[in-house]
Amino acid sequence: MSSDIRRAPTLTESAIPIVFLLPLLAINVYVYDSDSTYGPNQIALIISAAVAALIALRTGVTWPTLQDGIVKSISSAMSAMLILLLIGSLAGTWMLSGIVPAMIYYGLQILNPTIFLFAACIVCAVVAVATGSSWSTVATVGIALLGIGTTLGLSPGVTGGAIISGAYFGDKMSPLSDTTNLAPAMAGTDLFTHIRYMTYTTVPSITISLIIFLIIGLTAENTMTDDGTQEVLSALDNAFNINGLLFIVPVVVIGMIVKKVPALPALLAGTLLGGLFAIIFQPQAIAQVSGQSGAFGTYIAVMKAMYTNVSITTDNDMVNGLLSTGGMAGMLNTIWLIICAMIFGGVMESAGMLKRITQSIIQYANSTGSLISSTALTSIFFNVTASDQYLAIVVPGRMFAQTYRERGLKPRVLSRTLEDSGTVTSVLIPWNTCGATQAAVLGVATLTYAPFAFFCILSPIMTILFGFLNFKIARYQPGELAEANQKTVAA
Repeated sequence: MSSDIRRAPTLTESAIPIVFLLPLLAINVYVYDSDSTYGPNQIALIISAAVAALIALRTGVTWPTLQDGIVKSISSAMSAMLILLLIGSLAGTWMLSGIVPAMIYYGLQILNPTIFLFAACIVCAVVAVATGSSWSTVATVGIALLGIGTTLGLSPGVTGGAIISGAYFGDKMSPLSDTTNLAPAMAGTDLFTHIRYMTYTTVPSITISLIIFLIIGLTAENTMTDDGTQEVLSALDNAFNINGLLFIVPVVVIGMIVKKVPALPALLAGTLLGGLFAIIFQPQAIAQVSGQSGAFGTYIAVMKAMYTNVSITTDNDMVNGLLSTGGMAGMLNTIWLIICAMIFGGVMESAGMLKRITQSIIQYANSTGSLISSTALTSIFFNVTASDQYLAIVVPGRMFAQTYRERGLKPRVLSRTLEDSGTVTSVLIPWNTCGATQAAVLGVATLTYAPFAFFCILSPIMTILFGFLNFKIARYQPGELAEANQKTVAA
């Protein structure tokens, strides 16, 4: 029976794998551009994990311990990977059934190009608050909005930034969200106190973001003429049977999520309903995909929509670009990236390297502002290195909780900081589970939409600014602090 006879890694040892990884990722982006996530970054993560493992073995950590850490890390992301597969299938059947084309069709007639980005952000925010899920929001209305934005001549990066901003605002402020429940649990406060306290930093961040999107809309050149819009509408109308009944499926899925039906069964139900509606409403599209008629051809088309690349061809090249999906197979590269990222995070975590780095950060946090900024940067650090937003909340939450109490800061200050930095920045990292997933779902590279995800960029800046300005920082009164410490000891 083997056991660890180990010493704690030094700060230098802990930093070496990260110092090795980050330049390698930067080189990959430079050499391969948007294709860097199709293999090069995966290899970079594996090699960096090997570097971390060699250092860990040198400090006395056994290979079984590292392997267990890798397996545990991958297991923590398994739910996300299963959801990703189902989102691929859902996107396929929703395209084949005409659901997404219908959203684009009606959206083009309702949304003015000038206010589109502003409206897209608000729509995603409302849906995410209702569902508690940024992932479900992006995978449903987000895909349709991206199609509308592309048709209007807007950059996919800008449109993706508006979608991501709204979706992550709603996720962050929804009592149904898992991260919104996790952050106060780690900090030691209650859910609704946490949500109310987040409004101080979150409302200014989303307000500034909406103003920026409105300015972009007002100043951007509209490349889509009325004739061009009519051509797109005509192409969609000829390819699909567009009608209001198609919206039953997304309403049912959103309703299931609001009723707290778990994501996997809700997305599977949405996928199957999409296939059923394709059979009912879109025989023409089914015949084009399968190349056959009858029941056998219908089976082939629906199955292909779920598992592989499917496209509908029209006489409009722009529309053809919108009417293609990759099914489950289209998500496999992203899952590969997530697995490699979790291998690296698992080695770093099990070797104690992540903990060593964060401990070194705490000792320099002397003021309230520096403590909050250290917490925010630590959460971002975990999003970059551990590649998982849950770890970016849980680990800093555990590590900083006692320090916040000792400084007389109420737990809601910590929980807000964790959400302002851990939750929303995860989607900005290409190899993080969130960044990789949203890039795959939208078909827009993470680094393409990230500069325009203004809410996600502003949130950690806002929370750090509040800390240094000492504005809206909840502090214990002397009696309250003693009572809180007694409760902590009792717990």
